[in-house]
Amino acid sequence: MASRRNVRYSPLPVEEGDDNNLTKEDVDLRFTYTPKSYRRIPWKSIALALFLLLLGSSLLFLSYFIFSGHMEGDSSQAYGLLFLGFLAFLPGMLI
Repeated sequence: MASRRNVRYSPLPVEEGDDNNLTKEDVDLRFTYTPKSYRRIPWKSIALALFLLLLGSSLLFLSYFIFSGHMEGDSSQAYGLLFLGFLAFLPGMLI
């Protein structure tokens, strides 16, 4: 296969909308779009996080009261409440 060594390339003409010669008035529309979901406040997620925080805190307090003897209960109940309290408290803590 023979190679073509006498092919002459010429640069393409520059158009006005090319990226190399943008002016300050030109706006790239790809970066100006903001979806409506970013503008809204997620009230349901905030309410769920507060509920989990309060539930986890109350379960942790109940397990502490059982462990310390201020409330009657078996230690297995306290461990269960402690585990459930941590499960509910950790996601609620990340508000």
